[in-house]
Amino acid sequence: MSRIEEKSKEIEKNKIEEINNENIEKDGLKKIPIEDTQKNEEKNIMPVKKNNKKHNVIIVTMITLIVFILIISAIFSIINIANSKMMKGISIGGINVSDLSKEETENMLKEIYNTKEENQIYLTHGDFETTVSYEALEVEYQIEDAIKKAYDIGRTGNVFKDNFEILKSMIFKNNIEIEATIDKEMVNQISQNINNNIVGAVEQSSYYIEGDKLIITSGKEGLKVDEEQLLANIYTILTQEKNEQKQTIEIPTQTVKPDKIDIDKIYNEVHNDPKDAYYTTDPFTIHPEVNGVDFDLELARNMLLDEKEEYEIALTITKPEKTIKDLGTEAFQDKLSTYSSKYVESNVNRTTNLRLASQKINGTILLPGEEFSYNKVVGERTIQAGYKEASVYSNGQVVNGLGGGICQISSTLYNAVIMANLDVTDRRNHQFIAPYVPAGQDATVVYGSQDFKFVNTRSHPIRLEATVSNGIATISVWGIKEETEYEVSIETKNIATISYTTQYIEDANLPVGQQVVVQSGSNGRKVEAYKVVKLNGQTVSKTLLSKDSYNPMKKIVRVGTGQ
Repeated sequence: MSRIEEKSKEIEKNKIEEINNENIEKDGLKKIPIEDTQKNEEKNIMPVKKNNKKHNVIIVTMITLIVFILIISAIFSIINIANSKMMKGISIGGINVSDLSKEETENMLKEIYNTKEENQIYLTHGDFETTVSYEALEVEYQIEDAIKKAYDIGRTGNVFKDNFEILKSMIFKNNIEIEATIDKEMVNQISQNINNNIVGAVEQSSYYIEGDKLIITSGKEGLKVDEEQLLANIYTILTQEKNEQKQTIEIPTQTVKPDKIDIDKIYNEVHNDPKDAYYTTDPFTIHPEVNGVDFDLELARNMLLDEKEEYEIALTITKPEKTIKDLGTEAFQDKLSTYSSKYVESNVNRTTNLRLASQKINGTILLPGEEFSYNKVVGERTIQAGYKEASVYSNGQVVNGLGGGICQISSTLYNAVIMANLDVTDRRNHQFIAPYVPAGQDATVVYGSQDFKFVNTRSHPIRLEATVSNGIATISVWGIKEETEYEVSIETKNIATISYTTQYIEDANLPVGQQVVVQSGSNGRKVEAYKVVKLNGQTVSKTLLSKDSYNPMKKIVRVGTGQ
């Protein structure tokens, strides 16, 4: 090689080194000879190949695992598809139903829950106690729905979800609750009966007319059943796992204040201008007289500023010139209905109460569309009004109470009203079966809390006639027959009988072994009452009047423990 060529190569090599040095200075990198770079590139080929192999191994492993899981899931699903029984770890209402068929599960649950129909729920509040049976509540357990929910676990069609649910049930267990339904109207009726009987119940203000006086009684703050909470407590009892025959609920109550006396409303209801009685023909219509009633509203407002239990407001009564009696017998010429009930005449106090109540009702006239209120017409049952102590129901026993017996008059009136084809707007049955009318045909009244009301739905005025004599209380409804007059009767149907229980009380005043029956027990009932309407002997309609539940009256026996 010539010296010129050697010089040329040396110059070219120097230029390359200068270029490399400039690049290194710009990028801050370590100077690496071109020859070394080529060697490094050759060396880096082997590590890349090693990483690719590891990556492939991971992928193959994951695919193998997924395939394994799929195969196992498929096998697990095939096994369970052939299984027609409940999955392991499944329970219904706390009862283990694992490996049972749907039919076996249904038979077992129905056998367990059908026995609950006889169970009694004891409702207590202080000394007050009452009972209600599952049968009276019309308890129905949704067993079939619960079985379907339990059977569907692991059978949705999604393999992964089904397998997850099955494994979850096997490991952690799975309980399906049985829902229960009840007659909520019966709970309302029970609540009203409790409100009428518990000590310290709230009393609403009310008023009535006594001669030429308007008597307004103030309400009293008191207790009222928390019906919503009671309903929730009953549901808890029904769905709990334990199957005890005696289950107790402390009656939930709330303290409420009575409604404020609305004197303006009372004035509008009481105030009347006097009107003479008259009648018109074609069609025949009676227009009875109306007494003029008025009172000093401003004076009454001032009286109510003072807090008192009772207010007496003087009424100005203006008599009309002509009354219905002046119109002649044609005013109420037809007896529309009559009903009688028996009483023991030798019971002087009770007979006195019956006569006082019937005298208040006798002669009452209702115009078409006018509503009758038993409590307003009869008034408060007080000693001043002449009422006596007589037997009443209280806390499952027969005791003496002021005004005992007047419910016989309201019950007798109820039957006469139904048979006269009038509409009842407020009525409730007794807590226990009344002895003077059939079950389902009574109407209890409690002044200040429970009233009996009905409306004259006929085309003409009606007049009530009430008598109490010789052991028979009779109430008749008089008026004018309609163009088409129907025969109306009441039919009752016994739905269930509730057996009474016996309470034994130790008595040291009696010798050991001797027993004295203090109170005879009587069974309770659940009945339905129907209004049967006939025309010319043929039934036109049969409608439900009420569904009533009567508690059993416990038998009380004193047992001697003395010497």
